[in-house]
Amino acid sequence: MEVTYQGTVLTPPRFFHSRHSRFEHEQFDCARDDGTTFRVVDNVTIAPRVPVTPGDRVTVRGELVHDRGQPPIVHFTHHAAWAGHPDGFISLGGHVYE
Repeated sequence: MEVTYQGTVLTPPRFFHSRHSRFEHEQFDCARDDGTTFRVVDNVTIAPRVPVTPGDRVTVRGELVHDRGQPPIVHFTHHAAWAGHPDGFISLGGHVYE
């Protein structure tokens, strides 16, 4: 399911290589205004790194997935590198990263 969330960054970004794709990703957690949390997982091999810090406000568009025991994940937050997948983005401080 595609979602667009606004929230406040809770954690500094952590960088890792996906065990599935071997691409580099950044991950950070956010809280929506209603208090629910979500995790952003952004493929920085495809899209630029987003210079977030805790307290920043972001808008995130991507695909929502659930991982049992973890906060919901929003990924595919970049331009559509694969046909048939909608574009996603992360907006920070008036700049759109896709």
